Amino acid sequence: MAEAQEQQRGGYAENVSAAELAEVGIRFEVDGEIATITLDRPDKRNAQTFATWSALARIGESLPERVRVVVVKGEGPSFSAGIDLRMFTPEGVPGQGSFASAAKADDTSFDQLVDQAQQAFLWLRRPEIVSIAAVQGHAIGAGFQLALACDLRVVADDVKFCMKEPALGLVPDLTGTKPLVELVGPAKAIDICLTARVVHADEALRIGLAERVVARDDLAAAVAEKAAELLSTNRDAAVATKRLLQGARGRTLEEQCAAERAEQATRVRALFG
Repeated sequence: MAEAQEQQRGGYAENVSAAELAEVGIRFEVDGEIATITLDRPDKRNAQTFATWSALARIGESLPERVRVVVVKGEGPSFSAGIDLRMFTPEGVPGQGSFASAAKADDTSFDQLVDQAQQAFLWLRRPEIVSIAAVQGHAIGAGFQLALACDLRVVADDVKFCMKEPALGLVPDLTGTKPLVELVGPAKAIDICLTARVVHADEALRIGLAERVVARDDLAAAVAEKAAELLSTNRDAAVATKRLLQGARGRTLEEQCAAERAEQATRVRALFG
């Protein structure tokens, strides 16, 4: 974790201690401009809970300013097999509740509960960082959505993407529906979600879910190579360009041209003014 003295994004969030993260099955390391988040519950195939999402959100709030690339990966044979199955039982996860307890909440409380979970995923899209999901094995439900929350997905040839929620009577609510539609189109997204079928590596690459497929043993090296390529670009230009690209879909051509002019004016003045 970054030193306590280093400025954090937002300037007010508390650091998350390694001990706290270990308790919920997460490791967080910063090496220069690269931060690595590892889901570390391999015996549970890195299943996620409310505590997982709270910890991920806090990492996002306290991310050191120097970080430009965030790598999200899973320990063991799977990236993440989705939601911890204990959340489907009446007892739930000790100290965290269950879907049964959430069902008893009023509309406002339920909305806040889901919003808090979504914060774990939303920050990975911020313009000042590029996030890379290093995905192997199962990426099911919440695991699939965590991969979708990242800007790029480098996957092993044994990857198994699956949006399981509809088959369980739920909807994907961890920010995954928008990037899925933007990546593969509405028809393919409907097919993937409403059949809850598995998308393997070859199809993931073909339809745009993955930027690169490599052998399982080569995944770490491929992600390191991609991170190095991303860091070779001017930092401020990268931030401005990501902002432009993220906003492009919601703008008209004229609006996008205006946004390009505004960003370029800032860059030219910074470089040559």
